[in-house]
Amino acid sequence: MTDRQYSLRARVSSEHLEAVRTVLLRELPGASVEATEDPKECRVAAEVRGGSARDLNRALLTALRRVEKRTRLRAEWTFDGVTERFFDYVPKGPRTP
Repeated sequence: MTDRQYSLRARVSSEHLEAVRTVLLRELPGASVEATEDPKECRVAAEVRGGSARDLNRALLTALRRVEKRTRLRAEWTFDGVTERFFDYVPKGPRTP
């Protein structure tokens, strides 16, 4: 499978947000990580290359959970007009505009 350029929009929540933020910036170079009103949550925006949204989502959440086991990831991965949504490891289905 060829690498595709995905656009990631996600919300990450964790008890140890600073440690998780460090992992996000390491795993997603050039990502935008912004604080939210909730001190245990942040928004993430990035462009990521990979084979599939499922693989990229799994790799990211696995890296985050190495730092904090109860980290939650709500992610939307968009490629070629199709958005695949995930809650943690679970796909919530594709959405086209």
